Amino acid sequence: MKTSRRRFHSAALGAAAASLPIVSSEAPGAAPPSPSSPARNPRYAKLDEILRQPVLQKHLFTSPIIIESLELLRLNNSFLCRVRSRDGAEGISVAHSTMNTLFPIFIRNLQPFFPGKDARELDLILDKVYIYNFNYRLNGMALGLPLATIEFAILDMLGRIAGKPVGELIGEIHNPEVAVYIATEWRERPVDESIELIKKAVAEYPEARALKIKVGGLMFMTTDMYAAGPPGRTEKIIPLVRKTFGDAMALYADANGFYTVPEAIRVGRLLEQYKYRYFEEPVMFDHLEEIKQVHDALQIPIANGEQDYSFYGFRWLLANDGLDIVQPDNYYFGGLIRSMKVARMAAAFGKTIVPHMSGGGLGYLYNIHFVSAVPNAGEHHEFKGLDTHVRFECKTSPLKVVKGKIKVPTGPGFGVDFDPDWVKKHQPVKL
Repeated sequence: MKTSRRRFHSAALGAAAASLPIVSSEAPGAAPPSPSSPARNPRYAKLDEILRQPVLQKHLFTSPIIIESLELLRLNNSFLCRVRSRDGAEGISVAHSTMNTLFPIFIRNLQPFFPGKDARELDLILDKVYIYNFNYRLNGMALGLPLATIEFAILDMLGRIAGKPVGELIGEIHNPEVAVYIATEWRERPVDESIELIKKAVAEYPEARALKIKVGGLMFMTTDMYAAGPPGRTEKIIPLVRKTFGDAMALYADANGFYTVPEAIRVGRLLEQYKYRYFEEPVMFDHLEEIKQVHDALQIPIANGEQDYSFYGFRWLLANDGLDIVQPDNYYFGGLIRSMKVARMAAAFGKTIVPHMSGGGLGYLYNIHFVSAVPNAGEHHEFKGLDTHVRFECKTSPLKVVKGKIKVPTGPGFGVDFDPDWVKKHQPVKL
């Protein structure tokens, strides 16, 4: 492994696992499996054993917690999930803004599955949903986002029952504060305009010491079939951002899968020259062999995973040493428990986790609770500002960026209490 890439990883992780011997399991007369196949790569067995281990700290609950009801509530384009147990316990979560499109899947496919289940078996419930119930016909964000919303509400309820923050339900608290990086966009703008917008975004949080920029062309949110960004923008903005913010600012770059392998390598070398800390999604997220090609050609750490919806991509890339930073999105990937399994897989091979934070809802709150329980968390984590439409009170944290960090709430569940009058304005969603 390349030593300069390892500067990104925490010293607590130690050296990455040593190369393991190849064990042959070829049948007589059969074509030999590829070197990356599970039959020839014993890393797969280690990863699969991690995936089999439960995450939820079930021992905290001595008796069944039967889910009595599960509701999706709506106020205009604001969605809440409310879960109640037969004993009267309650948990509430805030849905991602995309629930405006996906709520029929919540109502038709997921809502009927949960009542009557023991919430202590949340690991098994999630496995059943993905493996046995819906995965054959339904997958991706369409399933993961509504399911995560449900999981967040159940975890909030369980945390209130146990009197513990969610981080202690899914692990141990390693990071009571989470350092943030400022996420910026504007890749379709000219360089001078982009720089001014980036400076304005950073000025809102002057104590933050990390920043992520976009490189490459615009891949989404446009009707222009040929949009590729202003010519030469990437080559100009990479050195200019370093010059503007100085060597003390940690810089990251995200291509959102825009490049081919040769172009990604070319841009990656420019990022190396200006001491960027990692290169996110240099090629398409599910082109696993191409991600590894870029990884093997560069010294800068390679990050991937925000669009992944199954364990397969993470499993392949970790088994074949094809990336350095894993980035599940807690909404898109189906919740904190599934993301924690990815974090455990990453830790087994000395890799770092920097979860992607999708916009909308209380994404930053769920993100920092997750990071609080991850021993192999990266140095800085995504922050896109505070959602002002959600009305709540947090008694154990200001939930503001102070000296570049956000304090993770220590109250039960997710540590926030929603304004009951605001919640009452939401009405049950029916089809």
